[in-house]
Amino acid sequence: MKRRYLLVLAAAAIGLPLAAIAAAGSPERAAILAEYATRARAADPGFSGFSMQRGEALFRGSFSGGDARTPSCMSCHTADPRQPGRNAKTGRPIDPVAVSVDPRRYTDAAQVDKHFARDCKSVLGRDCTALERGDYITFMAGQ
Repeated sequence: MKRRYLLVLAAAAIGLPLAAIAAAGSPERAAILAEYATRARAADPGFSGFSMQRGEALFRGSFSGGDARTPSCMSCHTADPRQPGRNAKTGRPIDPVAVSVDPRRYTDAAQVDKHFARDCKSVLGRDCTALERGDYITFMAGQ
């Protein structure tokens, strides 16, 4: 409990909005979001927090910069992030990405970075920004 309290204080000290702290749900996810908030603020001093709405728009949006087989996140993850998906390229099953189904989602920083690096290039044709990453996790934490 003391660790969670200290993490919330640290997140608040760097300006992570309370809504994002609540959405984080776990100390590990809160730390990842706090790191993305630091990066987002460095890229844009006007950064005012992550948005579930922007995260949902990213998840549901259609893009043309990446692989033609994956024009959106939903290409693999389905329209309902609480349901299992299937890799559009390999056919391999994918566990649901919603935190309500798997509370361990977005709690391992190395895994989160690995998946964003691969999947953003596949969908967007580029790496996701810290703002996009934080928005996406915030949306999934609310699902």
